[in-house]
Amino acid sequence: MSHTQVRLAVVIGSVRPERFGPTVANWFVGETRHRDDVRVDLVDLAADSTGSQSPGLAHRLAAAEAFVVVTPEYNHSYPAALKNMIDSQGREFHAKPVAFVSYGGLSGGLRAVEHLRPVFAELHAVTTRDTVSFHGAWKQFDGAGQPKDPAAPAAAAGRLLDQLTWWARALRAAKASSPYPA
Repeated sequence: MSHTQVRLAVVIGSVRPERFGPTVANWFVGETRHRDDVRVDLVDLAADSTGSQSPGLAHRLAAAEAFVVVTPEYNHSYPAALKNMIDSQGREFHAKPVAFVSYGGLSGGLRAVEHLRPVFAELHAVTTRDTVSFHGAWKQFDGAGQPKDPAAPAAAAGRLLDQLTWWARALRAAKASSPYPA
């Protein structure tokens, strides 16, 4: 890993059967392949058979320098499995940046994102201003899992990654000179 490369965990926050999260997350991971400043670990909460308190999950999150949370909006908020993981693994988020890729109906998952921001603030994490959101997500993607109109989501993903990697490098430098006082 180069000195400027950021270890990024992309977390799929939904565990429901027939969920759309892997489609959105796989698209986003594809967008990171255009960059040489990130190394991605795709964390699927549904695939972790030992649950949100697993030592393996804790290790993967602790190794990350930044996070992208891929979240749907369920009943005007975010999934319970995501909340359980956050609460079980809180220290792993200290002094690290978190960005959001959301999806849903008319709101595009943005209400879930707004509920997640204060949760991550409580964990001493920094959330980015810009997000990527897919309104009416199921109609936005083709059968191959790619956005039907890719330009706007790709531009939004680029801005999000620019902000996230800036924060990750800034916090890395700050922690190298002085431990974070959590």
